[in-house]
Amino acid sequence: MPPAFSPRRSCLYMPGTNTRALDKARSLPCDVVIMDLEDAVSADKKKEARDTVCAALTSGGYGYRELWVRINALNTAWGETDLRRVAKHSPHAIIVPKVDDADDIMRANALLCAADQSSAIALWAMIESPAAILNLARIAAASTDSRLAGLIVGGNDLAKDLRLDVTPDRQALLHALSQTVTAGRAYALDVLDGVFNDIDDAAGLIDECTQGRQLGFDGKTLIHPKQIESANRLFTPSPQAINQAQAIIDAFSDPENCHLGVIKVGGQMTERLHLEQAERLIAYYEALQQR
Repeated sequence: MPPAFSPRRSCLYMPGTNTRALDKARSLPCDVVIMDLEDAVSADKKKEARDTVCAALTSGGYGYRELWVRINALNTAWGETDLRRVAKHSPHAIIVPKVDDADDIMRANALLCAADQSSAIALWAMIESPAAILNLARIAAASTDSRLAGLIVGGNDLAKDLRLDVTPDRQALLHALSQTVTAGRAYALDVLDGVFNDIDDAAGLIDECTQGRQLGFDGKTLIHPKQIESANRLFTPSPQAINQAQAIIDAFSDPENCHLGVIKVGGQMTERLHLEQAERLIAYYEALQQR
């Protein structure tokens, strides 16, 4: 089981058919390993990929890394079998692609509850269609009656279906990115940014990670190990932010301030909402330090 507070700065997709890649992931510094049965696997390799992923889950050895599996969509020939088989091998989460509305979440949840009596496996939803954007509030609200723990942007599919010309600044996608974060936060869900396609464009990845963090995402989904370092670095709080957060916590802990709603910390007016933010930041930092 992952800790109650799990940093998910870098979430690396690994093809389910690639045994060597799944083995290598045991030594990579990513926070989450996503074993992929969907986009990275051709139709004739679906069963092979499922068997390979189940074997990797059983073998273990991934240390602190969370293990997630992206199954095929439930309306395909493989989706339901993927979910049932994978659930028997206890990943930390199952990612459901092509989620268009809350009914998709509830269907996945019913299948998962039947397959996993421990209630230990979470669900994550891929937000990658115009219908999903229109139904974001209902999809996120389904978390109150299901194991839905987070949302993941599927930017490539979304751009295709919206017929967008995506530029490096992702201007055409900003409305969808922001709406996904807003819906997630409204229901206390974590939210992950989509992948960056150009493996060799290090500067572009840095810009997109920076933008994603500014938009409020918790981390970045990745397609290559060389992208891990940038995602980890850019989604890790700076030393200055950690020091400021600790100063806020210390100031409100002072008996003279414990009853006050607003105090001055480092020359800035600081409210109790900033204390809540500071406590979350320190919890995030401590979770990272445990690794």
